[in-house]
Amino acid sequence: MEKKISQKVAPPIQHSLGHILAGFMVTLLLALAAWWITRQINPLTLPFGIPGKALEYPLWAALLGLAGNLVLRALKLRVAIQPGLRTELFLKIGLVLLGAGVNLALIATAAPGAILQSLVMITSVFFFTWWLSGVMGLDAKLRAVMSSAVSICGVSAAIAAAGSVQAKKEQVTYIATLVILVALPMMVISPIVANALGLSETVAGAWFGGNIDTTAAVVGAGTLYGEQAQKIATIVKSTQNTLIGVVAFLLALYFAGRDSGSAARPSLRIIWDRFPKFVLGFVAASILYSIGLIDGGKGTAIDALKNWAFTLAFVSMGLELSIAEFRKMGWRPVVVFLIVTVFNTLLALGVAWVIFTYLLPVK
Repeated sequence: MEKKISQKVAPPIQHSLGHILAGFMVTLLLALAAWWITRQINPLTLPFGIPGKALEYPLWAALLGLAGNLVLRALKLRVAIQPGLRTELFLKIGLVLLGAGVNLALIATAAPGAILQSLVMITSVFFFTWWLSGVMGLDAKLRAVMSSAVSICGVSAAIAAAGSVQAKKEQVTYIATLVILVALPMMVISPIVANALGLSETVAGAWFGGNIDTTAAVVGAGTLYGEQAQKIATIVKSTQNTLIGVVAFLLALYFAGRDSGSAARPSLRIIWDRFPKFVLGFVAASILYSIGLIDGGKGTAIDALKNWAFTLAFVSMGLELSIAEFRKMGWRPVVVFLIVTVFNTLLALGVAWVIFTYLLPVK
C-alpha cells in the first residue's frame, strides 16, 4: 500500500518542479531581453531630446514582463509558469545587495528625515484611506488591507494586514493588482515630474520612497533619476517597511476587539512575524561596506548582481499582474484607490520637500 501511495504522490511533485523551472526560465529570458534593449537605447537621443540613458532597465523589464503576461495568457500558459514567479525573493535579494553600496554616513544623515516622513505619511494616508473607504461603503477588512497597502509599502503591507484581520484571499489579490497597476506607470512618470520640478536627487528620492507603493517601483524610479535618488528612495521606503509589524499588530488588536466571540489575542510575536527581515540584511551589508569588508559600489560584481536581481523582480512584477481580479469586486475600491493615490502623491511631495530641504537636509 505504501508503495502505491508513493507512486501517486510523485508525479505532482515533478510537475510542480517543472512549472517552477519554466517560470524562472521565462523570467530570465525576458530579463536578458530587457538588458539588451537597455544597451541599445543607452547611447541614443530619443524624440523631444530625451537621453536614452534615462530609460534604464527597470522600465524595459517591467514592460517586457507585461508583454510576456499578455502573450502567455493568450496562449493559456500563464497559470503554468505561476509557481516560478518570485518577485518578492528577487526584490529582497536586490535590496540586501543594494545595502552593500550604501555608506552608514548616508543612512545616519537620511534616517531622521526618513523616520519623520514615514510617521507623517503612514498616519495621514492610512486614516484618510480608512475614512474615504468607509464613506464609500467598503468592507472593513478590505479597508484595512487597502489602507495598509497605500500608506506603507504596497503588496507586502497588504499581505501583512490581511493576515492580521483575516481578510479574504480575493481581497488581497485585488489590492495587490491595483498596487502593481498604478505603481508601474508611476515608476516612469514620477522621475519625469521630479525633473520638470527641478527637484534635487535627495528630495526626489524621498518623494519616490514616500509616494510609490511598491518597493520594486520605488527602486526603479530612483534608478531612473540618479544614484543618490535610488539610495535615498530605498532608505525612506525601507524605513516605512519597518513599520509593517507595528501596523499589523495594531490592526490585529483592533479587529480582535471588534470580534467579541474570538478568543484569539494579538501578541508581540505578530510584530516580529510581519517585520521585513530583509531590512536587517540591508543594514548588515551597509555596515560591512562602511568598514571596508565588501564593496558594492558602482561597477563592482555585487552591483551587477544587484541590478540583475532587480531586473528579475521587475519582470516578475509585470508577469504577475492580473486584470481579471478587477471585475470581481466592482468599481468603488478602484475609485477610492485612485483618489488616495493622488492625495498620497501630493502630500508626499510636500512632506519630502520640507523635511529634506529645510528641517533635516542630507549633505
